Amino acid sequence: MNIDAEFPLDADLVYFNHAAVGVWPRRTADAIKAYADENVRRGAAGYLEWLKVEAELRGRLQRLVNAASSDDIALCKNTSEALSLVAYGLECQAGDNVVSSNQEFPSNRIVWESLHEQGVELRQADISGDDPEAALMARCDEHTRLLTISSVQYGTGLRMDLKRLGQFCHDHGILFCVDAIQSLGALQFDAQACHADFVVADGHKWMLGPEGLALFYSKAEARDQLKLSQFGWRMVRRAGEFDAIDWTPAQSARRFEPGSPNMLGIYALNASLSLLQEVGMDRVEVEVLTRSETLIDWVHSRGELELITPEQPGRHGGIVTFRVRSLDNDGHADLYRRLMAAGLICAHRAGGIRFSPHFYSDLSRFELLWDRISA
Repeated sequence: MNIDAEFPLDADLVYFNHAAVGVWPRRTADAIKAYADENVRRGAAGYLEWLKVEAELRGRLQRLVNAASSDDIALCKNTSEALSLVAYGLECQAGDNVVSSNQEFPSNRIVWESLHEQGVELRQADISGDDPEAALMARCDEHTRLLTISSVQYGTGLRMDLKRLGQFCHDHGILFCVDAIQSLGALQFDAQACHADFVVADGHKWMLGPEGLALFYSKAEARDQLKLSQFGWRMVRRAGEFDAIDWTPAQSARRFEPGSPNMLGIYALNASLSLLQEVGMDRVEVEVLTRSETLIDWVHSRGELELITPEQPGRHGGIVTFRVRSLDNDGHADLYRRLMAAGLICAHRAGGIRFSPHFYSDLSRFELLWDRISA
């Protein structure tokens, strides 16, 4: 496999922004072009073959999160939709609470805040201390229905100990929901080992896919606790029997898919994951962490910079965020705009600059761009 051929980036770019929107591999673009060409020439004549690609994608996602079955995998539009299915599927009572952190991306905050109208409290733990898991667990009590946390925080890059949190939830009868958008495709993940009841993640970041298609994993016992709020022809047990009058929801996670699938996104994400799985997620993780550690060392070597991302092993993933000591937030926003204009594609997060290279990323040119722009 020729990795360089899969990522023929323009020579003027250094792409350190997979925590926002990732780069597509060449094979993903080829898959979309072939699918589009087929639609032009043959319409849906090959629809049964399309369904085989959909099934293949579910299998890839099953392996990516180590689900017990592909029946545990639903395909949603995005992370926010999947989280909303959980939030409004749970039949919470006034006085119940949901525990999360004070560093979550809005997708994993706003939906839980919206439950306030039902008398459900969102408890946000401060996870900036030495033991973020203990801070989360301390906010739980006998009224906690669910603990929801990002596997890696989008701003600081803090990586959570999911096994510890999942075991705590398992022992205390609390549902455990993981927003894995900042780790799936970059780090190895095991939904069963961490006792996750729900795992959600868009495909457009580290999974190298397009926007508009997301994973929603649900353990069988957990999805049975969710009341359905979306209905249509595809979420029924006998999908395709259009003349049937009686219906029941599918037993599988397909019950969360009310209508026609995003087949274009399915073709694309299936191709992207085929690359990651050919490389092997064990190797991908090593390469991602090697790049993160190189960037952490670089930050430490520059006296004018201050690291925001935790540097301890096991506490970071693919995100490295840092600040320039002499700049305020507005100064960092201006620096970000200048870096982007120069072709160093990154993000302004957590009051600093966020770099997020993937396993294939070349780190040989970024220092030259940085020195030219930050001077």
